[in-house]
Amino acid sequence: MFDTLTPPEADKILKLMAMFAADERPEKVDLGVGVYRTPDGRTPVMKAVKQAEERIWQSQESKSYVGLAGDPGFHHAMGDLILGDTADPTRVAAIATPGGTGAVRQIMELMRNTSPDATLWISDPSWPNHMAIAQYLRLNVRRYRYYDVETGGLDRDGMMADLASIQRGDLVLFHGCCHNPSGAELTAQDWRDLGALLDRTGAIPFIDIAYQGFGEGLDEDAEGTRILAQMLPEVLIAASCSKNFGLYRDRAGVAFALASGEEAKGKAQAALASLNRQNYSFPPDHGARVVDTILHDPELAATWWTELTAMREGMLATRAALTQALQAETGSDRFGFLASHRGMFSLIGATPDQVETLRNDHAIYVVGDGRMNVAGLTPASIPKVAKALAQVLT
Repeated sequence: MFDTLTPPEADKILKLMAMFAADERPEKVDLGVGVYRTPDGRTPVMKAVKQAEERIWQSQESKSYVGLAGDPGFHHAMGDLILGDTADPTRVAAIATPGGTGAVRQIMELMRNTSPDATLWISDPSWPNHMAIAQYLRLNVRRYRYYDVETGGLDRDGMMADLASIQRGDLVLFHGCCHNPSGAELTAQDWRDLGALLDRTGAIPFIDIAYQGFGEGLDEDAEGTRILAQMLPEVLIAASCSKNFGLYRDRAGVAFALASGEEAKGKAQAALASLNRQNYSFPPDHGARVVDTILHDPELAATWWTELTAMREGMLATRAALTQALQAETGSDRFGFLASHRGMFSLIGATPDQVETLRNDHAIYVVGDGRMNVAGLTPASIPKVAKALAQVLT
């Protein structure tokens, strides 16, 4: 059987990680892999997480399965964090998933099972796994314009023009905040206008919110999701705890389906739980239990919020420092858009050849489409990176 296998194309980011690890140059800079790092290059375990894990270790008396949908306390905690008081709980179906990717996959599976002829609209650009999962499931997919390469901001006119042709029952995938890979954000008015368009056409929003708290703040980053939850009868949400709780390897995620009412919510809940059963049966619980413990304890929640704030403010300061260094190197505002982006990522406008030059000549690693992980920068590396970008991209 295995002799006939055709090896799949290597994941570009994983390939880049391997190349970086094999590079023996001491001055190398990793701006590719999508994890948060401190200025000294670590991806730390948050203090609130450590404290929650200790409480769980001391009090947990069983490792037996939880329900197919996962622990309701985790659902409620994440629902409150993302939706606030904008959605009646009788509308909200939820399942725990292995990370945000698991939530994305389950929602796409739900779409395939319930609306096989519908189209999934994905922003151009988007996180590569959005398209990879959709194609693997053989969904009907179309792209809509999102990023303006010339300005480094949102291509609002292109987005609205493309989405004008969405049909009833189509799903439109949005990044809830901190767009990956572009860093360009939607405004509250953009979200309201999109909500009006979806309401008029009968299409359904599918929001992937993987970086809540990394942009402007917890409530601010959830504003767009909450606007659509208030405006529309049906909303699908995939959420991750990998970034804002630092639970990368513990794979804590959740999928929400906001339905038009309690009866429809019950049907959605049953469908989602069935998907869990057919895929991985019971979802992992440790990471979810940590999040639940933190969010339901005021002291731990305050510690976590303080840590998350420091991470966010550190990334904003790094963006400002890089922008200033690039301005000094180029004598222009050519890269001024970087300061307005939010989250871990930005597109720097590099061609594949320029990305290769940055890697070969300057030991700077970015993804092939020019996506840069701002969280990979340090005060020591910013001058080097700014000088290299100025030389290669201008």
